[in-house]
Amino acid sequence: MLIVGSYTAASDGNGEGIGTFWRDGLTGELTPAGSLELDSPSWLTPHPTLPVLYAVNETAEGAITAVAVAEDGTLEVLNSLPTGGADPCHLAVTPDGRYLLCANYSGGSLAVFALGPDGVPTVRTALVRHEGTGPDPERQEAAHVHMAVVDETGTLVSAVDLGTDEIRTYRIGQEGELIPVSVSALPAGTGPRQLVRRPGTDRAYVVGELAATLVTVREEPPGTFAVEASVPATLRPGGENYPGHLELHDDRLFLSNRGPETITEFAFDGDLPAAVADHGAGEWPRHFSLVGDHCYVASQRGDMIQAYERATWRLVGSYPIGSPTFVAPWPH
Repeated sequence: MLIVGSYTAASDGNGEGIGTFWRDGLTGELTPAGSLELDSPSWLTPHPTLPVLYAVNETAEGAITAVAVAEDGTLEVLNSLPTGGADPCHLAVTPDGRYLLCANYSGGSLAVFALGPDGVPTVRTALVRHEGTGPDPERQEAAHVHMAVVDETGTLVSAVDLGTDEIRTYRIGQEGELIPVSVSALPAGTGPRQLVRRPGTDRAYVVGELAATLVTVREEPPGTFAVEASVPATLRPGGENYPGHLELHDDRLFLSNRGPETITEFAFDGDLPAAVADHGAGEWPRHFSLVGDHCYVASQRGDMIQAYERATWRLVGSYPIGSPTFVAPWPH
């Protein structure tokens, strides 16, 4: 099963909320399974062991919603809590399932929620607000936390701040508090959007949304990042480009580029990524997932999920859905 999130009228989108689809593993074809009306669930993340899905409500008020996912693909709201900041855009759950982390983009803050034994959020345990600016007067006029990345131990969370060109790392305390650990600076104007670690190494990779770059960083000690290199986000740099989503899959990195309308594939030359192909990806590819032999792309401005055969990057299906912002397999 795949889950899809979207922008709704609450954020000037034309989606309805969350949709679920059955996937044919052989052909890649999708069949609608269920749907749930919800305000702008632009990012979704599952509980590590329970059939519970968490959604941001990317609105000026800012909320998270917990959703029960049934085996038949139907969805039911469990509860909703305010995030303490506007336009939440990313969620992560600690590996032990105790805490949910939320990045508030316009609020410039990072929030923590305690999760009950049933996976339902009970209370917000922490909220830290960032301060600062960057050289882009329109996009970096204030802090904009875009991602919360939990390490494999579940004790550190790194907040990627597009507005301040920083990665701020905190230790998650026993009561869900956030204890500052480090602040790592990135080149001015990078506009960091996402961070992905490469398992088994001390390297991680950062999407520079504003500079249209892919930045390699070394993490030493844990939670502290030093820049090693930066390369263009596509094989053919130039013109308007806002890189979006980054995935590490086997020995390759894949990065969506909004503007060029591509997903760029990178191979590794040692620790450094090198672009090897630009794949067509529909209109404004905000998010994508590599699942089996296929790649599913959330074509936000095309109002559809596009399915591609990975071996040839041939388009094998298009599935209408309003303003999709997220597509990923349901793991349970």
